[in-house]
Amino acid sequence: MFILAVDIGTGTQDILLFDSEREVENCFKLVMPSPTVQLAEAVRRATRRGEDIVLTGVLMGGGPCAWAVQNHLSAGYRVYATPEAARTFDDDLEAVANTGVTLVSEDEALAMRDRAVHLHTGDFNYHAMALSFAQFGIDLDRDLDALAIAVFDHGEAPPGVSDRLFRFEYLTERIRAENRLSAFAFCAENVPQMLTRMHAVAASIPRDDLPVVLMDTAPAAVLGALQDSTIGQRHSVIVVNVGNFHCLAFRMGEEGIEGIFEHHTGEITSAQLEGFLTRLAEGSITHEEVFNSQGHGAIMFRRKPIPPEERLLVVTGPRRSMLRSSQQPMLFAAPFGDMMMSGCYGLIRACGDVMPEYAPIIERAMKGGDGRPLW
Repeated sequence: MFILAVDIGTGTQDILLFDSEREVENCFKLVMPSPTVQLAEAVRRATRRGEDIVLTGVLMGGGPCAWAVQNHLSAGYRVYATPEAARTFDDDLEAVANTGVTLVSEDEALAMRDRAVHLHTGDFNYHAMALSFAQFGIDLDRDLDALAIAVFDHGEAPPGVSDRLFRFEYLTERIRAENRLSAFAFCAENVPQMLTRMHAVAASIPRDDLPVVLMDTAPAAVLGALQDSTIGQRHSVIVVNVGNFHCLAFRMGEEGIEGIFEHHTGEITSAQLEGFLTRLAEGSITHEEVFNSQGHGAIMFRRKPIPPEERLLVVTGPRRSMLRSSQQPMLFAAPFGDMMMSGCYGLIRACGDVMPEYAPIIERAMKGGDGRPLW
């Protein structure tokens, strides 16, 4: 069985071709620039040439590409965008227009082909991946059994509702509904309507013959990190994904998820992060202290402290070095020997949960992990 797992972050997109007949360590993988990084570079090239740009496509992750677009506008050049592409920058199209982006229809965009550079927005490029693998004799069109894709999705908050609070209320709701990390994974047809980025990814897949699983990036990374066999059989563990933009920590116990907090990585220092993690272990962290410091929030489902002698902090993510000087007992997770693939391994595990018919095959193939329960 072949599953193409793609973890789409801010800096990189990490790609794993999971083959149930291979040792997991021998499965083929790529670490490539993320779509938002690629689009940002294309915008910067247009800026250097002094050319206007037209954006068409679907909603995608922002960050680098949004900053590049603002710099392009600041340099005095025009930016046109269709409504679906413009939602990359804000769900509120009026707010997008107020930044200087000119909204145009698909027909208007097409008519501008000779006087502006056309750039495509979108998080998932199946054809590029198929072509890359084909260079090494691997035919995705023939061999693939499923797709699993992770993106960070804030969700479309109603007017006047904080994006941060809306996102955190969604996280809390999912845990209350299904207390496990794979609660953040969905078959494409079951993705909640408010998760607009996931829907945009599903709409951009050029094949309708494959089952598709979509998942939030941070829980995918945490679930993947837990496949590190050196964690051992513990009753409790704190796992944190320190991403480029967001930091999400889970306290895991025998009954599942016991507490979480999410913050913006760029808004906290290493000392603040360590303090939040300590209070998560103690059961004393509060929503107010996280939200009021520009984070998303925190919630405890079980406030009983983890005894200091039993604590272990498991760290993954591209900015994990923020915790390198920590004095806490700590493990920098490298599931199956590869930290960069944590999100992909989590995606594969989640596939076994949301598509039960695949579970025995995935469990058998990933037996090289530590055999932990699928929190």
